[in-house]
Amino acid sequence: MKVVSLDDVLGTEHEVDGGNWISRRLIMKKDNMGYSVNDTIIKAGTETHIWYQNHLESVYCIEGEGEVVTLSDNKVWPIKANQLYALDQNDEHLLRAQTTMRMVCVFNPALSGHEVHDEHGVYPVDDSQ
Repeated sequence: MKVVSLDDVLGTEHEVDGGNWISRRLIMKKDNMGYSVNDTIIKAGTETHIWYQNHLESVYCIEGEGEVVTLSDNKVWPIKANQLYALDQNDEHLLRAQTTMRMVCVFNPALSGHEVHDEHGVYPVDDSQ
């Protein structure tokens, strides 16, 4: 059994500032769950290019409003509190936050906890523990 409080992560190496977002890594690869869980803040007025070529992600919006634009078809998906979106096709997308958004993000395979997007919006696969 494991219990993790957000307070346990704040101000540690597991709170990663990506510029447009701040990701607090709660469950990581080292926890051997087969997935990872992040509590992420998306800053208001930002647009982030993301393309998880190596990961599938489900995102549950707790607070705020924004939109996801899938670049393969330029479809705009409005996102607001109490909605989940799943990037089930390694979708290249833009995440736009009209207000500050708080999201719970689940990744498969699990993140090691130190990832940041590369110049293509990709998280590399981390084979280490």
